[in-house]
Amino acid sequence: MRYAFKFPDIGEGITEGKIVEWYVEKGQSVKSGEALVKMETDKVVTDIPSPKSGVLTERYGNVGDIVNVGHVLVEIEIEGVAPEEAKQIAREIPQAKTEVPIEEKSFGVVGTLEVAGEGAYLPASGEGFIQKSTDLQEKVPVKAVGTILATPVARAMAKDLGIDIREVTGTGPAGRIMKEDIRKYFEGKSKPAQPLQKEPEIHTNIEIQPLSMIRKTIAKNMARSKQNAVHMTVIDEIEVEELYRERLNHKEEFIRRGSKLTYLPFIMKAVVDALKEHPVINAELDLEHDRMLLKHYYNIGIAMDTPEGLVVPVVRDVDKKSIYEIANELLMLEKKASERALTLDDLKDGTFTITNYGTIGGMYGVPVINYPQVGILGVGRIQEKPVVKDHQIVIANVMALSLVCDHRIVDGAEAGRFLKQIMDYLHDPGSLLLY
Repeated sequence: MRYAFKFPDIGEGITEGKIVEWYVEKGQSVKSGEALVKMETDKVVTDIPSPKSGVLTERYGNVGDIVNVGHVLVEIEIEGVAPEEAKQIAREIPQAKTEVPIEEKSFGVVGTLEVAGEGAYLPASGEGFIQKSTDLQEKVPVKAVGTILATPVARAMAKDLGIDIREVTGTGPAGRIMKEDIRKYFEGKSKPAQPLQKEPEIHTNIEIQPLSMIRKTIAKNMARSKQNAVHMTVIDEIEVEELYRERLNHKEEFIRRGSKLTYLPFIMKAVVDALKEHPVINAELDLEHDRMLLKHYYNIGIAMDTPEGLVVPVVRDVDKKSIYEIANELLMLEKKASERALTLDDLKDGTFTITNYGTIGGMYGVPVINYPQVGILGVGRIQEKPVVKDHQIVIANVMALSLVCDHRIVDGAEAGRFLKQIMDYLHDPGSLLLY
């Protein structure tokens, strides 16, 4: 029996991936759980394991190809299944699908969405066979529309307008066809064909560099944040002479214990203590249901610079960890980020984000909110500056902080009080436990 294994939905909104490396060849025997291919998504590089044991009969896509979620990666001849039994199974499971509730938000029409499962059993005779295609799209008979990702509204529109829904390219999650896709397709078919436009000439001194998966996602997420959140910024400076000495006093001990003490664990603890007093900044705005989601757990995302682009791994339950434990976890995440070894679990479910651009020399900045979170703290570099103490001008270490909040949910006064509380903790860090 032939089994078509599709690129699975691995979560976190991932809709496509790039083939980095094939581990298997056509005709090779594979075991369930054995890695088939290494895929680069917009968040992680991960191995995709085989769901079945058998012999690989087809392999779709070459290294460098982009594959959408739900498209066939390989076909496997399942061991120990007779042809007649395979046909019976194929009749019983014509389409491996699941119905999940969806909503087309523009009109609030609730229905069901037919989603292709992780694989479909195919009879050995080739009946209903998913043909190999250079664009990795599935060719299916007209009656098998259940394998097309589309909302009920889109299907009804296509039927009314006499459109073959298989010809429409979906722009929704995982390539889902929305009603707007049907409308644009219909308008395009109704207009006279336009003459082909010449590709603009590129100057000979311009280097063309394709966008990486991470860079495309950064661009998309930054635009989404600016389009959906109303950014408000509060900037201030804090004298951190005590924090400077505290870190210096314990730096060698952390090294001796195999860790590294930076200012970041102190800042994270200060942020979490302040978030407990200002829960609206550790929240999410749900306008669709006219509510706020106040999160009483504290998972802090840390923006990290890598050669491929910005990633934001998450340290979970910061309120329950000591500065020593946080320092160890940051060290581990930095190593994984530099090796492109972060997993989806490392990146998901953050409630607030910190970006420490001071480590590369920046003093002030206005960071972009990691939407749908409602706040992000930017940390500038520490430098010696003249400050007034006891009516005397002295030289002290000063840190610059930039707090950006979503003004739809956080008022200016709330943001100011939150930042001041962080500054108070950092000015007197003695209450933040080290071990």
